Amino acid sequence: MEIALAPYRIEGLQDALTPALVIYPEAVQENISAMLRLCGGDANRWRPHVKTSKLGFVMGMMAERGVVNVKCSTTLELSTACAAGGKDVLVAYAMVGANARRVREIAASYPKVRVSILVENAAQAAAWRGTGIGIFIDVNSGMNRTGISEDRVDEVVSLARACGPQFRGLHFYDGHVSMPDMAERERAAHAGYSHLLEIVSAVGEVGEVITSGTPAFPCGLSFEGFRNSRFVHRVSPGTIVYNDFTSLGQLPESYGFRPAALVVATVVSHPLANVVTCDAGHKAVSADAGVPTCKVLGHEGLTCLKPSEEHLPIEASAGVALPSIGDQLYLLPRHVCPSVNNFDEALIVEHGRVTRMERVTARGHEAPLVLASAV
Repeated sequence: MEIALAPYRIEGLQDALTPALVIYPEAVQENISAMLRLCGGDANRWRPHVKTSKLGFVMGMMAERGVVNVKCSTTLELSTACAAGGKDVLVAYAMVGANARRVREIAASYPKVRVSILVENAAQAAAWRGTGIGIFIDVNSGMNRTGISEDRVDEVVSLARACGPQFRGLHFYDGHVSMPDMAERERAAHAGYSHLLEIVSAVGEVGEVITSGTPAFPCGLSFEGFRNSRFVHRVSPGTIVYNDFTSLGQLPESYGFRPAALVVATVVSHPLANVVTCDAGHKAVSADAGVPTCKVLGHEGLTCLKPSEEHLPIEASAGVALPSIGDQLYLLPRHVCPSVNNFDEALIVEHGRVTRMERVTARGHEAPLVLASAV
């Protein structure tokens, strides 16, 4: 996968401190357009996870395009999405204790936004009874991270009844379905969706079914059982708003997705004849998805090595010229979501120039002790 550097070059960046997160709104718009085309022009089929977009500025761009049904994982993401134009926000995470109380406070502050939550047992459901918060049941698709096992159909049915009128539907995140071969991926995903329809049938009245992160969303859109159903079906990829080199490798180029967020770094050292080091360690470009943590645009002969906190060594293949100390490099993360979360501010780049800075509004978490008036 070769991505040209030219569309991403920024004029007059010498005064910017690095490492720096840069976001290209024109590319964001192209990615939103590509996703809407794949959804047949129907924004209602897409419930993106805003853990990727993070910025209220970008969530607002999505809302302007009709993407107003979203999901999130933190109270800070929830409040940001509500303020940015979200109309139906699912907290796709099991919230208990003080976190659950905070969700209720935020929901009360945005009475025009439909806020929902995930549950996986009757005690959790009881905690939300009478709050006006919608309830989705988290069904474990085999990822074994959260939720009721998809094999325990009777338990899902009982829980749906326990939720009462607040029950909205089922959440079935199959993020582990990411086989390199798309045909194999589709077979695995469709098998899961067929079983999910059996659960829907057993439950009876289901308003919405949410499936499919970035690697599996084409499978969710192509599954015949979700078409002309009595429930609303939504896929939930979030990464594709910015993309990274993992997502771009998982999806066909014909979809039209391209990078919309990069990290600009500066070469600070030349420790070996074939190695330079830049200032984008794992506190800038996340290392959670493994090494290499990123690709250097415009330098196909360079390979990023294992980073430390502040240092990213980069090795050159034989015969490949190394960048010089002081040169700026444009890095495409392997996993963009936590990389965006590493920064307080993002540089907004339009037509090759920085036009302003925008706060990474939903970075991290709220303060451990927060007042309702802070919304």
